[in-house]
Amino acid sequence: MRIDHRADEPVRSGIPEHGRIPRYYAAKIELLELVEELGEGAALPAERELAERCGVSRVTLRQAVTELVLEGRLMRRQGSRTVVAPPKIVQPLALASYTEGVRAQGKEPGRTVITVEPRSADPRLAADLGLAPGDEVVHLERVLLADGERVGLESSYLPRQRFPELLGEFDPTGSLYAFLQEKLGVRFGEAEERIETVLATPREALLIGTNPATPMILLHRRSWTPDGEPIERVRSLFRGDRFSLVTRLRD
Repeated sequence: MRIDHRADEPVRSGIPEHGRIPRYYAAKIELLELVEELGEGAALPAERELAERCGVSRVTLRQAVTELVLEGRLMRRQGSRTVVAPPKIVQPLALASYTEGVRAQGKEPGRTVITVEPRSADPRLAADLGLAPGDEVVHLERVLLADGERVGLESSYLPRQRFPELLGEFDPTGSLYAFLQEKLGVRFGEAEERIETVLATPREALLIGTNPATPMILLHRRSWTPDGEPIERVRSLFRGDRFSLVTRLRD
């Protein structure tokens, strides 16, 4: 059997059976080979040199480079330099905190606090948390960091009556799950997670520090105790160019 592609890449490198591909895509394939040669953090050669190397116009080359930036293979730095991006952060889909997932990648997690506030639950949020409409929840919004780099935005909602300590004792720059489990004795039993791809709103893009055209991974999570009592509803937005998700499935 003839194999003309790697198992972790598009079949036949994304080339149609008729063999005709757009010139920007051919340049993109050549740039990917260069990315592998250069390694993380290395700067690409000048645009004119790259266009000549790939045999395309500078406009066509820019299209190829832009796609690789959106996919997280390249990064644009100040001074118009384009460099090879580091590997994506792999976040497990599990009942574990963001802190655990990032540390498992050898990076230091961090958070910038946007808000910690009480607010009234609308009917949908109240239903998700087993509350009556108008009951108070604690809303915690934070920018997520990995080695100081902004990579996501997280909004968590928890019943205020059950977790009043969140507004006084909890350090919002730390791990919420560690506080709930170690300080309050909360046990997580199960969670439901829905995943979508979206574009960030202007506010979200500004907070995360990304281009509004960058694809984002959106996670909606609800979690419960082993007895079925609701704990939280979370909306997590991750940069698609810096994150990938992984899980292990069992029958």
